[in-house]
Amino acid sequence: MGRHPASPIGVRRTNGGTNPSVTLPARADVAIVGGGLIGLSIAWRIAQSGRSVAVVERETIGSGASLAATGMLAPAAEHEPGSDPLLPLALDSLRRWPGFRDELEAAAGHDIDYREDGTLVLAIGRDEVERLRFRYDLQRRSGVAAEWVAGTEVRRREPALRPSVTAGVFCPLDHQVDPSRVMAALVQACRGASVALVENSPVVALERTSGRVTGLRTANGVLQADTVILAAGAWSGEGGLLPQNLALPVRPLKGQSLALKTTAHTGTLSHMVWTEQVHMAPKGDGRIVVGATVEDCGFRPGVTAGGLYALLEGARRVLPGIEEMEVEAVWSGFRPTSDDDAPILGEIAPGLVVATGHHRNGYLLAPVTADAIAALVTTGAMPAVARDFSLARFTASQDVRASA
Repeated sequence: MGRHPASPIGVRRTNGGTNPSVTLPARADVAIVGGGLIGLSIAWRIAQSGRSVAVVERETIGSGASLAATGMLAPAAEHEPGSDPLLPLALDSLRRWPGFRDELEAAAGHDIDYREDGTLVLAIGRDEVERLRFRYDLQRRSGVAAEWVAGTEVRRREPALRPSVTAGVFCPLDHQVDPSRVMAALVQACRGASVALVENSPVVALERTSGRVTGLRTANGVLQADTVILAAGAWSGEGGLLPQNLALPVRPLKGQSLALKTTAHTGTLSHMVWTEQVHMAPKGDGRIVVGATVEDCGFRPGVTAGGLYALLEGARRVLPGIEEMEVEAVWSGFRPTSDDDAPILGEIAPGLVVATGHHRNGYLLAPVTADAIAALVTTGAMPAVARDFSLARFTASQDVRASA
């Protein structure tokens, strides 16, 4: 499977990696299943409290959705009918991002290409303008920062766009990061906090003692822990680790993306640009990342001709200069999507905590998720903004339907 272009992360591996002598530790205060963005963010935050933490990854760090993502922090552009319950959590996390960024960059010693240029959501033609007006009205009613922009003003802000762009909505508070730089920074931050990072070590079972989860059984041995955190992304609902009464309603939604290399001749974009077909995110190294398809096809890997055609045609429809841009990379990944497209956070059994199901908003929700789970582990309670996202909400909705 192709992957987001990234510099080598250089994590310790149990089998044949950069340091094959490093093996699974026998014990940690906290064991985290999943070495993606969410798992590493939580690990770093908990380790800052002085607890010993081990992260166990089934493949390599970031190999799920984390290095396949675009890196959007876009609660306004993402806001759509039905997502009002998620909005307070999303806005809270966006407010945490500058502090999270500053700490992370200081710990890693390099920047993460944090950009605050905002998002332009575009419409071409009457039908799209009507749908965009509906979205804009929803944003305004929900208190999201958004500005209606006429087509001429859209093209003034982004001269490379086609003249056929009819209107837009500008979301000034939407930001973005570079996923490869964030993940490399998190690895450095975790190392600096003495987090054990173990790759190529699938978890095959949970260890239990007297009804409490007390560790992990992996392909490379047993790791005992006071608390186990399941943060395995799209794989959180797989593998038979959980009993049926604790099954997580999480499934993979495949997304294909590509990176285009811009030049002075082709020009580039100044903002993230969204259309009904694609989103385009300009990065500090001169790339434009175009994403992403939405395919409910299970864990079927790979990049398809149909997926790439949809991305290229969707981008070309508003940005003609892509015809002369070099395709630098193509890849696919699996979004971890819950039944209501919102994360699942909290303790689901004694000693077992989950943090998964972030759908398209993993990067946006990383700070609030890390802080909430760290608070749960260290103080016994999550902040109020995160408490509505427990697994119990799905049981409650089933009970309501059953009694109707």
